[in-house]
Amino acid sequence: MDLKSGYPFWAIKNGLFQAFPRLDSHETCDVAVIGGGITGALIAHELAQHGHDVTVLERRDVGWGSSAASTALLQYEIDTHLTELAERVGEASAVDAYRACADAILALDALANRVGDVDFARQQSLYFASDADDVDSLRREWAYRRQHGFDADWLEPDTLREHFGVEAPGAILTPLAARIDPYRMAHRLFARLLDAGGRVYDRTEITAVRPQADRVVLTTQGGADVTCRHLIVAAGYEAQSWLDQSVAVNRSSYAFITDPIEPARLGALNSTLIWESARPYLYLRTTGDGRLMVGGEDDDIDIPARRDQRVHAKAETLVAKVEALFPNLSLNPIFSWGGTFAETDDGLPFFGPHPTYGPRVHFAMAYGGNGISYSMVGADLLRARIEGRGHPLAELFSFRRLSG
Repeated sequence: MDLKSGYPFWAIKNGLFQAFPRLDSHETCDVAVIGGGITGALIAHELAQHGHDVTVLERRDVGWGSSAASTALLQYEIDTHLTELAERVGEASAVDAYRACADAILALDALANRVGDVDFARQQSLYFASDADDVDSLRREWAYRRQHGFDADWLEPDTLREHFGVEAPGAILTPLAARIDPYRMAHRLFARLLDAGGRVYDRTEITAVRPQADRVVLTTQGGADVTCRHLIVAAGYEAQSWLDQSVAVNRSSYAFITDPIEPARLGALNSTLIWESARPYLYLRTTGDGRLMVGGEDDDIDIPARRDQRVHAKAETLVAKVEALFPNLSLNPIFSWGGTFAETDDGLPFFGPHPTYGPRVHFAMAYGGNGISYSMVGADLLRARIEGRGHPLAELFSFRRLSG
C-alpha cells in the first residue's frame, strides 16, 4: 500500500534516522514482529525488556509508513464517546477501555523520559462542541466521565473565549494528554531493542507464513526463513490484507505544519491539544519547537493517486478553518500531507490471534484516532498472551467481538 501523500513532517525533520540491514540468512527467535512503525516498536521493546528474543521485520525503511504521517496526539479519549461505547460493549468494558488508554498516557510519559529526545510533552485536551446541537451530548459525556472518576471540566462559552480564544457553545477540558514525535520514538525504541540483543531488519518483505503446532515459519522474498515461537503482525493498515473478513474501513486524513510561531501568539495552544465534536473533526497541536500541526478533512478516498491530488486543497481548507477559529493567527503551511488511517465500527482496536492463523499468530491493529495510546496498551496485552497470562482487555480487544 501507498500509505501517504505529500511531505510528512517527521520524515523531513528527522530524515533517514538510522539504517538497518536486510535479512539475507535464516533466523530463529522467540517472537517475530512484522512492522517497523511506532506500534511494532512499542511492542517489540516491551517484549525485549522482559527477556524475549525479538526480531523485527519491515518491508520499507523503519518508520517510513504511517508513523511518518501521524500527527501523534496522545489521548485517552476514544473517537467513540464513553456514553456510546457503554451502550455498545457494556459499561464496565467501556470504562476499562478508557482507563487503559489513560494509563497508557502515563506509561508513555515514563517511557519517553527513559528513552529521551522524542519531543514528548504533557498537554491538556480541549474537546469543543462544533455547534449548539452537540452541547447536550458533550455535557452527558462529561458527566459520565466524571461519574466514573475521569478528571475533566466543563467549560462554558465565556470561559472558552477568555482562556482559549475559542468561540464555541461548550467544551470538555481534560488534563491528561500529550504529544510526541512518533518517528523518532520508533527509532529510539529500536535502538534500545538492539542493545537488548534483538534484531531489526528493513527492506525485508515476508511472502509466506506457515503456522505450526509449536512454531511459525516465515519466508522472505529473498528466500530466508525466520522461525519463531510467536508472530506479531503489527503492519498497520496493511495488516487487513492478511484477513478474509473486513475489520475496519480505510480512509484518508490530511495535515499541515507551519514554521515556528511565537509562543505569545499561540497562547493556550502551546500546551493544549484541540479537537471538535463534528465528524470528521478538525484537530491541532503544537510541536516542541513551536510549530502548529493541524489535521482533519478526512474522506473515504483511499486511492493514493486521488489522495495525492487533494493534499494542497485539503490543506487550504484546514488553514481556513483554523484561522476562523483563531482570527489572530495567519498561517502559512510549509509542509502538507495526507495518509491512510482506519476506523473500526466501535472505535476499539484488535489485539490477539485470529482464527485463520491459529494461536501463535497475533495481530496488533491499533486503529483509531488514539492509535499510539492503543499500541501502548497492546504491548502489555500481547506480552501477557505470549507469556500465557490473562489480561483484563484480552476479550474486549479480540476478534471474537465481531461475532458478539
